[in-house]
Amino acid sequence: MEIVIQQHCEGINWQQVAELLRLFGLSEFDATTQKQVFERSYAVVFLLENNRVVGVGRALSDGICQAAIYNIALAKHLHGKQYGRLIVEKLVEQVKQCNIILYTHPQTVKFYQHLGFNLMKTGMARYQSDHIEEMKNMGFI
Repeated sequence: MEIVIQQHCEGINWQQVAELLRLFGLSEFDATTQKQVFERSYAVVFLLENNRVVGVGRALSDGICQAAIYNIALAKHLHGKQYGRLIVEKLVEQVKQCNIILYTHPQTVKFYQHLGFNLMKTGMARYQSDHIEEMKNMGFI
């Protein structure tokens, strides 16, 4: 099993990206929208196994002082093998000069704490009205 790290959007199968993010409840967007989302991001990381997308992550940033990491997803068969850490590290490398915030599921907080992220006391969010109930049910708010 060889995992290839790719840090650009060329040649990516966007249907596979959409399916991976949907599997973990991170996004319901279709392949076309995922392409736009990732192409408009400051930094991206894709893990490919036999040319199949098995891991993703992206960062938004001004490239100077602030960044935010989103959409970290990894195929289940790779969990516990340090590939999630690899995705985050590759994103952090690309925005290392910035303060970085990270948006994650309540169940993965400890994972990110082990990678050096701290819980914020004043973090806030403004969700679209059709997402508020879902965010409450999932423990985000």
